[in-house]
Amino acid sequence: MTTTGTQPTPTPDEGPLGTGDHAAERAALLADPALGGVERRTALAALTDRWLTGLYRAAGSPPGTALVAVGGYGRGELSPRSDLDVLLLHEGPLDDELAERIWYPVWDSGAALDHSVRTPAEARAVAAEDLKAQLGLLDARHLAGDPALTAALRSTVLADWRTGAPARLPELHELCTARAERHGELSFLLEPDLKEARGGLRDVVALNAIAATWLADAPRDGLDAAAERLADVRDALHLATGRATERLSLQDQDQVAAQLGVLDADTLLRQVYESARTVAYASDVTWRSVERVLAARSNRGRRIARLGFPFSGVGRTGGAVGKGAVERRPLAEGVVEQDGEAVLAQGARPATDPVLPLRAAAAAAQAGLTVSYATVRRLAAEAKPLPVPWPDEAREQLVTLLGAGEACLPVWEALEAEGVISRLLPDWERVRCRPQRNAVHRWTVDRHLIETAVKAAAMTRRVARPDLLLVAALLHDIGKGWPGDHSEAGEVIIRDLAVRMGFDKTDTDTLALLVRHHLTLVDTATRRDPDDPATVDLITKVVGTLPHLELLHALTEADATATGPAAWSSWRASLVHGLVARAAAQLAGGLVLPVDAEPTADEERLAVEAARTLAPALALHAQTEAGAGGVAEPGVPEPMGVELTLAIPDQPGLLGTVAGVLALHRLTVRKAGLRELDPIGAGPVLLLSWTVAAEYGELPEAARLRADLRRALDGSLDVARKLAERDAAAPKRRGIATPPPVVTVAPGAVSLSATVLEVRAHDAPGLLHRIGRALDAAGVRVRTAHVSTLGADAVDAFYVTDPDGRPLAAGRAAQVARSVQEALG
Repeated sequence: MTTTGTQPTPTPDEGPLGTGDHAAERAALLADPALGGVERRTALAALTDRWLTGLYRAAGSPPGTALVAVGGYGRGELSPRSDLDVLLLHEGPLDDELAERIWYPVWDSGAALDHSVRTPAEARAVAAEDLKAQLGLLDARHLAGDPALTAALRSTVLADWRTGAPARLPELHELCTARAERHGELSFLLEPDLKEARGGLRDVVALNAIAATWLADAPRDGLDAAAERLADVRDALHLATGRATERLSLQDQDQVAAQLGVLDADTLLRQVYESARTVAYASDVTWRSVERVLAARSNRGRRIARLGFPFSGVGRTGGAVGKGAVERRPLAEGVVEQDGEAVLAQGARPATDPVLPLRAAAAAAQAGLTVSYATVRRLAAEAKPLPVPWPDEAREQLVTLLGAGEACLPVWEALEAEGVISRLLPDWERVRCRPQRNAVHRWTVDRHLIETAVKAAAMTRRVARPDLLLVAALLHDIGKGWPGDHSEAGEVIIRDLAVRMGFDKTDTDTLALLVRHHLTLVDTATRRDPDDPATVDLITKVVGTLPHLELLHALTEADATATGPAAWSSWRASLVHGLVARAAAQLAGGLVLPVDAEPTADEERLAVEAARTLAPALALHAQTEAGAGGVAEPGVPEPMGVELTLAIPDQPGLLGTVAGVLALHRLTVRKAGLRELDPIGAGPVLLLSWTVAAEYGELPEAARLRADLRRALDGSLDVARKLAERDAAAPKRRGIATPPPVVTVAPGAVSLSATVLEVRAHDAPGLLHRIGRALDAAGVRVRTAHVSTLGADAVDAFYVTDPDGRPLAAGRAAQVARSVQEALG
């Protein structure tokens, strides 16, 4: 015999919930100011237990039956308007009226009842077909009758759950994903569903179910407190509204805050958001663990099947018996990939490497991975604070992390969950989980900031300083949470933060301008006449230069598109674009490219040596945080990189050849310069100045690097072939989508003696080698070059001429630019 059913929840107009002594006791319990939270939920469940037990006994309590609480009631978690999930379990024949004698008094009381009548075999069969029913039975708790009957059911259902976990957990994950798509993320909704949204109480139930499989468990730090807080808010919502609602509507938030003794509705939402993020992060970590365990189980099963042995299942550890050494692939210094996550290398020492948290995060994001839970925990516990101002590498790694776009999000969330972000950027705590009571905004303040950086990452080819764009995007609303205009407050904060992060005065002023005026373009374009010369003058006076205008335009678009669809309509976009075009025309000619400094005495000595010997002359020395040739900071055991200066009589393909040798040695070019000198009047000598760092591992020996450079220059080392062989042999690793490279011809006024090609591209091993080969193949000479790597982006300028030393004709210059862009793919 199987029956099941529910009764509709009464509305507040239908009178108090409960009748008789139970109703009075229940009303007194809910009105008791001394009871709240877990204590009240437990007391309410105990009171309901006594009531239902009395009804069961009054109905006859025949042998071979048991009354069982399941689901939330089974866990003893009864909110004021929770459904009562009850199972009447029986063996053999059952009097049809028994169930009615129990259910009808409950219905008469007005309680919402979810009931069923089943044999153990029927309950087990339903659980096998209905995942939600199985989850409810995992929390079965005996109320009355035959306890052995309940114990046997619990044991059987739990055994079935563990045995079927490899099939059931993917199904559970699909349910959780579909629910999140329907209800959104609790952490960002102004009217969140406390139960169904991602990070809500349903996810807590799922985490407990996963733990019951013994295959994986959630990170427990803070999880119980977060779940308890969400349940407390749900209780207060039930009491404030008198309804069985899970949605924290705007009109109810003040009442709920008052019920909980919270300062105001914004404080309430921040607490809800913080709890939801804890649950959501625990869910992400746990589901990744489940995926790894099930993959290992599947691989092990295939290996055993090939050997002809029966498969015996997965033990509590979830490990694979006989599994060989775990494969670890290097990502960056101190960081490797393992099982689809970024983890610390065996020799990594967070206590002596304060940049390691940012380096690990940047490497993970650029590889399309996340940082493992254990690694983030270790970094949070052991890594020392960054010195102030930050080392250059720390700033570059932050920019590299932000430049990963969408791949940055899970990494950022992991760092934020363990408090790493707030330690890096103390002002972040004010905007963290701060709600925005504006229908236009989709996100909390902090999530809007990182979403803006994600949008800006797709626009880095539009600006000459992608690093400043990304940092401004991350911090443009950092003034929210302070009194007054958030743009004005943000300007003050960003100046302090920029100095803390090691930006110089010029860059600090640029960041301050961007934060102070991040709303100026859209406000002016939509409120002023764009055809009025005074409107254009207003904008040009604000930005001052064309590069500033480009940065502000990109930031404006990134900010608006990250806010929500209503903030960046085609109409607004066209108005802003039109205003920017007029201002750009007025600022035309403001393009500024790097200017060569006078050669140093050492550079002149090398150039003279190369001119006299007609052979390359090289100099190498380590660069530390104290600067070139300085003394390293205490606790930094390795030099930051190498400064290489090479003087050589001009010859075709020089730039690409030298860059290829550096790529062979896995040296990343952070900065490079090339210029032409004639020190003794015997012919041109090219002087190349490089700042390079090891991609990972130690720097190569100077003698070996010098020998390979000489071999490459005399043709005995085929650099292009060696790089191609290495790339072909390297295992393919999933990467991230990046904006395509952009190669443009600068206006003719920039240089009268050469054509200037600007290359903006995603930095990658061998990038400069490919550019050099493309320019050589195009038959042009590179007279001067300025190469900069800003985070994950390369911004390069090449002054090129024809073989006779003249600037290129317009059509020829465009053709060369296309050739370089094609070579970069």
